[in-house]
Amino acid sequence: MFLVRVSSVYIEEKQLREFIKDSGLVSRVDLELAEKEASEKKQSVGAILVQKGKVTEDDLRKMQAYLLGIPSVDLKHQHIDFETLSLVPEPIARNHNIVAFRKINDSLEVAMLDTDDLTAIDFIKKKTHLKILPRLTDTASIKSALLQYQKSLKAEFGDLIKEETDALRQLPENGEEVMSAADLKKSAEDLPVVRIVDTLLKHAVIQKASGIHIEAQEKELIVRYRIDGMLHDAMILPKHVASSIVARIKVLSSLKLDEKRLPQDGRFKIQVSGEKVSLRVSILPTYFGEKIVMRLLREGASGFTLEVLGFHGEALERIHEALKLSTGMILTTGPTGSGKTTTLYTMIDILNTPDVNISTIEDPIEYQMSRVNQSQVKPEIGFTFSSGLRSLVRQDPDIIMVGEIRDNETASLAINASLTGHLVLSTLHTNSAAGAIPRLIDMKVEPFLIVSTVDVIIAQRLVRKLCDSKEKYLLNKASIATLSKTVDLERVLKALKDEKVVPQGTTWDKISFYRPRPTEDAPDGFSGRVVIHEAIKVTSTIRDLIIKGSTSSGIEDQAKKEGMLTMLEDGIFKCVQGLTTIEEVLRVVSE
Repeated sequence: MFLVRVSSVYIEEKQLREFIKDSGLVSRVDLELAEKEASEKKQSVGAILVQKGKVTEDDLRKMQAYLLGIPSVDLKHQHIDFETLSLVPEPIARNHNIVAFRKINDSLEVAMLDTDDLTAIDFIKKKTHLKILPRLTDTASIKSALLQYQKSLKAEFGDLIKEETDALRQLPENGEEVMSAADLKKSAEDLPVVRIVDTLLKHAVIQKASGIHIEAQEKELIVRYRIDGMLHDAMILPKHVASSIVARIKVLSSLKLDEKRLPQDGRFKIQVSGEKVSLRVSILPTYFGEKIVMRLLREGASGFTLEVLGFHGEALERIHEALKLSTGMILTTGPTGSGKTTTLYTMIDILNTPDVNISTIEDPIEYQMSRVNQSQVKPEIGFTFSSGLRSLVRQDPDIIMVGEIRDNETASLAINASLTGHLVLSTLHTNSAAGAIPRLIDMKVEPFLIVSTVDVIIAQRLVRKLCDSKEKYLLNKASIATLSKTVDLERVLKALKDEKVVPQGTTWDKISFYRPRPTEDAPDGFSGRVVIHEAIKVTSTIRDLIIKGSTSSGIEDQAKKEGMLTMLEDGIFKCVQGLTTIEEVLRVVSE
């Protein structure tokens, strides 16, 4: 007797053949041919019919489910309540083809392509603490349900605005001046306002936004999200809800409700789908009302490596060598939002072993790390980078991280800390790695102290990362010639060959580049970001140049002779790896 395994149960082959014959899905002739081939190959007749294209895998699944008594569901035209859908995180749903579609009391019905995927079922059971009832479905149903992850938030948000903003119409047009603090507090606690702000925050977290901008215009309120470094319009709200939304965010951030003339800064925390997110709030008075910018910092974000961030080759080796030292200084440089702090945290993670004492002074604390003593500056009470650093040195640390060197005093203290037996990690605002030297000299740091302490200077930017759907293409001679005016292509080609990204004999006309191909999940063809970087090792020759007062371009030229890839060259390197596009690199480096 031949048995067909489906899920954790076996179906008799004879039973399956009878059912296929009765279903009328396959002609008698096709079924007989399939039965003959199945007997010869010792396979199931169902598998043979799928191979020959006589039935689809979904049809076969439905028949098997019917014989086993497993209910099947069709979700193609079914709207799933977002609260139920989000009980299964989207990455799990996508990877395991499993979707939560109905919750009744303590039971959760989940639609699956493979009802024997016990790992997924067990994960959802532990996460939700509900009884899981598997249901079989087809590929089209799973695709339709996965799309709802993207659409549900927008639909929910749109419906909320439509339903709830009308409830706020009683507010006066000139509410900005008329409403008292008590009135503002009352409007901030109105259910419609609470729901609008909560949904706006939830939407931003699930979209993986790093910032929310709420901007008052003459006749409307514009909400924008910063996703992968780019601002995108998320919603346009009626102007009359502005004062209530601003008041709600002030209440959450513990700010003064009736202060509309001066800028205010605050913070608060939220939790979305088990993820803790800290929000840094900045409120600025503008001509048409108050502008709010909220920066989202994910507390649980960790587990990065330098390689995952985008470091490679000689730069990566230089950083690892510097991290083995017990004294000295490692600096990361770049504009705001270029990933400097994430790079520092990743280094701290590498250094974080039981035999060292690590202390940090930050503004803000972006990620919480176990076994690391993290302090938050509070300038309003006199706890600044410089005063904090002065206290930290007395705490017997082995490694010190200073969030940012902003002034002469902090620079002097950081240099002295690295001279007195500490490894110091910090950031500076400069455009290039070589530019850090004149910046420190501007801060009244003596050149002989710089060469005695600084080991490695990293400059970095973040470029958007291509999705897997990217499209390959080759550059023509004219494009190569144009690119060579901006980038030293010979140096990039040498690095590509040295790191075995391309074969030894390759020329630029044979090397593939990539362009984005939009998908439903990523309309612009990008998802996430990756670092492009340059790293200067302060060698004896570079020390001599610093002592002699050389310019940053002179220091950079020497670093290039010693094997440094510039940020632009590293960007083109990553274009060949298929991580990003030439246009994206040029956009970011020229900014």
